[in-house]
Amino acid sequence: MKNFLLLIILLFGSKLLSQQVGENLSVPNYNFPKIKSSITMPVKIPLAEIGNLINTSVSTLIFQDDSYTDNDNDQFKVKVWKTRPIRLVGGTKQNLLIEVPLKIWAEKGIGTMGLYNYQSTTFETVMYFNTQLTFNNNWTMVTKTSPMGFKWITKPVLDYGRIKVPITSLVESSLKKQQADFSKTIDEMMLKQLNFQQYAIMALNQFAEPFEISEEYKTWLKITPISINITPLTFYGNRIDANIGIDTYSETFTGTKPESSRLIRSVANFNSVQQLPQTFLLQTTANILFTEATAIAENMFLGKEFDFREGKSTVKITSINVYGEDNRILIEAQTEGAIEGTSYITGIPVYDQEKRKIVLSDTKFKLKTKNILYKTVTLLFQGKIVKMIEDEYGIPTAELEDSSRKSIEETFNKEYYKGLKMKGKVFNLKPSQILLNPLGITAIIDTQAQLELLVNGM
Repeated sequence: MKNFLLLIILLFGSKLLSQQVGENLSVPNYNFPKIKSSITMPVKIPLAEIGNLINTSVSTLIFQDDSYTDNDNDQFKVKVWKTRPIRLVGGTKQNLLIEVPLKIWAEKGIGTMGLYNYQSTTFETVMYFNTQLTFNNNWTMVTKTSPMGFKWITKPVLDYGRIKVPITSLVESSLKKQQADFSKTIDEMMLKQLNFQQYAIMALNQFAEPFEISEEYKTWLKITPISINITPLTFYGNRIDANIGIDTYSETFTGTKPESSRLIRSVANFNSVQQLPQTFLLQTTANILFTEATAIAENMFLGKEFDFREGKSTVKITSINVYGEDNRILIEAQTEGAIEGTSYITGIPVYDQEKRKIVLSDTKFKLKTKNILYKTVTLLFQGKIVKMIEDEYGIPTAELEDSSRKSIEETFNKEYYKGLKMKGKVFNLKPSQILLNPLGITAIIDTQAQLELLVNGM
């Protein structure tokens, strides 16, 4: 069970859509908003893996009595072996049914006054146990194993030729005692091996170091777990299921690597909840620098001429710049021709799902010019340039969405540790909120997905 981690937090970072303009342009330090997220993971633990744990811990020779004279001089010796792997089956009330197949060799002396005739026999039986499991919210697993009797495959009979001596009752008394002792052994073994706190600590400490999600742009993702929620264990015929919910903070940093978190030595108790949603919503951030937003605007409009007043007036855009002001994006355009001056078009950035772009809403216009005569055509010019900006300008997010979806699903479907695999699918991924920061635009991306944690080789 060394390779088994009951808990694992799914990590992924959004790709930067932005591209630096110019060579050797350093990325300044900036800490983006801290986002509260939640991950839900169904965990499936095959009972065969727990069976492997038990079979590894239980030697082939289970019991041996080599004395004729113990137990009130019973003149009886016995050896008990495990013939096949111990098998576990899930019950209906958070319990396990355990089946232990045994081969037994017995030798019995018949006689009196110290004169005995010894005869041996070999036979088989199957022991049955019921183990009740309780998963405490301090990460310990408590078990209570009770014997449920046994079934004879072949009954023990000593063959003295003409005399056949059944020793079923004698063997049964010994087996009942050994079955009670073996129940205690199972509980002790489970208590030692199924303490999940150490695995929770190992999982959470994986995220002490921030993850570099873009070497080119020196971008770092730091995940901080807040709390853990777990539903009651559900037992099936061949596995144990549970849902794990992990509340986290995700933070994106650019520039210098943020400080590492301290390694933890203990983990807080988890919260027991009755159910968790089968899909989860995780929020990350993608960042578009204003240099990139300006480059997009230049590609669309720089050097472009357009007419108004039925072709009597022509305006050409000679320079354009995009930056932020309060909670609005501001497009500053220099023009020549019929209108010489600086136009300022501002708007609130929003995500247009149909266009798959970040566009401007609630646009406002302002013209700065020294020639007051231009004021007579301002309204016509305003209507033309504002409509052009509203219809054509936008920061595309399609590539970001598609590449993020692909990289997230690649992250979902891989084996992080030997014996621990994740299987997942993204159902929906889109920007849900657009924020402005001193360097550019931060898009908060909502990702709706489903994730399974598959455990093999505990």
